[in-house]
Amino acid sequence: MTTVDAIVLAGGRATRMGGVDKPAIVVGGQSMLETALTAVAGCVRTVVVGPHRPELAPGIRQVQEVPAGSGPVAAIAAGLRALEECDFPADLIVVLAADMPFLTAAAVDELIGQATESGADAVFAADDSGRPQYLVGLWRRSALLAGVDRLDSLVNQPMKALVPMDTVMVPLEGVADCDTADDIRRARAKASPLTLDEARNILREGLSRLPSHQVALRSARGAALAVPLTAADALPRFDVSAMDGYAVSGDGPWRLRRDVGFAGGQRPVGLLAGEAVRIATGAHVPEGTSTVVRDEFVRIDADGLLHRLPDTPVRDDVRHRGEDWQPGDLLAAEGTPVSAALVSVATAAEVAAAVVRGPLRARIVMTGDEIRSEGPLRAGQTRDSIGPVLPELLSWHGIQALDRVHLRDTANGFDEVLVAADDCDLLVVVGATGGGAADQLRDALERTAARILVHRLHLRPGGSTVVAETGCGTTVLGLPGNPYAAVATLLALAPAIVEGRIGRTPSRPLLLPLANAAEIAGPVPRIVPARAHPEGGCTGDPHIRTAHLAGLLDRDGLAVVPPNATDGDLVEFLPLRG
Repeated sequence: MTTVDAIVLAGGRATRMGGVDKPAIVVGGQSMLETALTAVAGCVRTVVVGPHRPELAPGIRQVQEVPAGSGPVAAIAAGLRALEECDFPADLIVVLAADMPFLTAAAVDELIGQATESGADAVFAADDSGRPQYLVGLWRRSALLAGVDRLDSLVNQPMKALVPMDTVMVPLEGVADCDTADDIRRARAKASPLTLDEARNILREGLSRLPSHQVALRSARGAALAVPLTAADALPRFDVSAMDGYAVSGDGPWRLRRDVGFAGGQRPVGLLAGEAVRIATGAHVPEGTSTVVRDEFVRIDADGLLHRLPDTPVRDDVRHRGEDWQPGDLLAAEGTPVSAALVSVATAAEVAAAVVRGPLRARIVMTGDEIRSEGPLRAGQTRDSIGPVLPELLSWHGIQALDRVHLRDTANGFDEVLVAADDCDLLVVVGATGGGAADQLRDALERTAARILVHRLHLRPGGSTVVAETGCGTTVLGLPGNPYAAVATLLALAPAIVEGRIGRTPSRPLLLPLANAAEIAGPVPRIVPARAHPEGGCTGDPHIRTAHLAGLLDRDGLAVVPPNATDGDLVEFLPLRG
């Protein structure tokens, strides 16, 4: 079996792209560095050359060429030195630049096969125009070492300075590199839209986490635990009666005392053998108690003796100290959302504050010269029928809406909004996500060097949706301008955005059989209003109008219908809560 190591070049200055971190640019749902690492996943060892990236797996060795940005030859030499320090380095080495969004493992396998068959010192890919791509190659280690050793200086040397005489060129698809912003734009246009599941996974894993902070749990609804929650005190704190009845000592019958134990009152004095005392639910049982016998299981005779009724079950109706939890016990794992249940549990455990992330704070940006929120409509204008309801829709997912602004259709209108978005965690932009003359959001994201995670969705409606992250870490959710499309996409993606930003544990999907799936399904996944059946399952609306929300009236949720679904198939059901 042929063993192969890999050197992935992930540095450089990217001068033609304004010095951005080119390997981190996302195309088709993953960064170009992730694409390169996936392509060489079958190699024994992988060295990434460039600035340190803490997100990389521990098994990937990271080094930096010296000086940083001194060109591909210096970077290859740094990677080669790192491999030489390993035990038994492979005889074959894949060398790739992390700037090819469509590179595949199959292309790397083709290079390895050609090298094995030809015995050449190096095999390089040729792109669609026949141009050799020297940074997509398979080298014999001896030839690569010899090429590095013969150079007096490694700094800013062209790749041709390393290329040996004995080489083979192999035409391969997917080896075109991206050197300019236009290249990136064309690559994203070529990339397949993401499925809803792919987009959700990217958002959960790829969005930057909010910083953690300590806060009173009662004021942290919408946040999630950043560290596990543990009990500060036992529950119960002491032995208490679980029922209204009698605390007894020993076997009956028992002599009933006149005092009574109340919840929150003074603990009754200790019981002697054969004694009983009346006790209320939640009261501290007296010392010497064998058990509590509930009211309906006893009778009191004329001489004041308490008897257990025959044929009644013998139970221990005492809640013993710490039977629910002891001090230090785990109550909730990291990522648990701060809900009413969590606040109640923490209160019972004497925990008033916790370390959390969130809640997420959002600014809503409505776009379009034709949109008017207040006042009489002029010619060509339409009412903003979605902006006023977005805060409530966001609150369903624990997102707090800070404010709502309106942005006119101008070439650079978004730039200021994106740059100044460091006072919120999420920008929800409605409109301007398509490819029309007035759709400026994508260009603004490019100009401000935002990191695009979701470029488009394979979903109808909602295909033009875009999700990005600005340089200050704010998430940008660009929704279609049509009200139904915007709401449907928001409800489909908001949970994953929250989970990615605050680390909340992903919610379990609700799956229901769709009675009329065949009537709705087509070649593209659809998201449609649906009614839930009392007996289970749901029925979706085959025809929807996206220009308003009338389709949500008298509906219980949205059904996400996969392509070519048949009647009775399980589909994801997104409840309309409100």
